[in-house]
Amino acid sequence: MRKANTARIELVEGLGIQGDAHMGETVKHRSRVSRDPSQPNLRQVHLIHAELLDELTGAGFEVEPGRMGENITTRGLDLLALPAGTKLRIGERAIIEVTGLRNPCLQLNGIAPGLMNAVLDRDTEGNVIRKAGVMGIVIAGGNVKPGDSILVELPDGTPSPLKPV
Repeated sequence: MRKANTARIELVEGLGIQGDAHMGETVKHRSRVSRDPSQPNLRQVHLIHAELLDELTGAGFEVEPGRMGENITTRGLDLLALPAGTKLRIGERAIIEVTGLRNPCLQLNGIAPGLMNAVLDRDTEGNVIRKAGVMGIVIAGGNVKPGDSILVELPDGTPSPLKPV
């Protein structure tokens, strides 16, 4: 699950991150492939906000960028509040369209016992809040480097809240 921190990643239009296990037009996650391997891959890119890593570190977990399988770590951007269809323009050319929330799995407990529960919460009505970042698809390819700017383009019309993908 761990992703190495690198000087750059290459986003490939319609496929995802060059060399990543989730790269492709159709689903790659084992549980989804077993249900229907022809489903479109809405999980080509995983983004996590560094503020979550700070929160987890404060709670005693040892998590650095890339440890939970994310491809891109952001700071100062409320990823979880973005509506579905938001476009993130990163660096010179890359564009990612946000498709939904990451639905965390038990593999997180392999990193540290209790980590999966630490990235879940409940609101006042008891609904599950998923804090493990967002997923997206690559609309325009390009190289992304640490420190690249991210421009947020909200979708037209009535925003749709993010759902797990």
